[in-house]
Amino acid sequence: MATNDAPPRSGGDAASAAVGHRRVSRRTFVKAFGVALLAAAGGVGLVRNRGYEKPPGARLLALSDSEYAIVSAVALRIAATDGVDMPSADDVGVARWVDAYVASMDGPLRRDLLRLLQYVEQLAPTAVGYASRFTRLAAPEQDVVLAGMEASRIPLLRGAFGALKGCIYLGYYRDSRTWKGLGYEGPLLGRTP
Repeated sequence: MATNDAPPRSGGDAASAAVGHRRVSRRTFVKAFGVALLAAAGGVGLVRNRGYEKPPGARLLALSDSEYAIVSAVALRIAATDGVDMPSADDVGVARWVDAYVASMDGPLRRDLLRLLQYVEQLAPTAVGYASRFTRLAAPEQDVVLAGMEASRIPLLRGAFGALKGCIYLGYYRDSRTWKGLGYEGPLLGRTP
């Protein structure tokens, strides 16, 4: 009769047989890696979310200083006048209008739009090869970032860009000074024939 001098094993499987080594499951590793990645991204976001100037004039209703700066930069590129004798997005107060519009939105819709602004500022530039945030890029580089979003293979991202573009256009073309560029003479109501 042979005797087994080896100590008894608990659990009876090969993973628990490793003496002195603790195996980490793939799920635990992925969770830990995800938490570490989110923590690092949060730290980078805090560092990259500083240095925005306060907007001139009245206080903001819904946007933070950084979100206001992002809207203003996006509006200047989406509603660029391209040398035509038209007022700029800043001249007609697009960012102020967007601030008031966002203040009137329902909570989930507002949250999504504010997240989109952070995506435009922090992540969209990296998708096209820039390391800087959107508001610090030159105008041609900002155009590349926005074009990348507009032509994205991800339908949700293309839709989000379309919504942002629509919001900017609503804020821009609501001002009668912008109508001449469209050949629009204004509403017919109230005109005398």
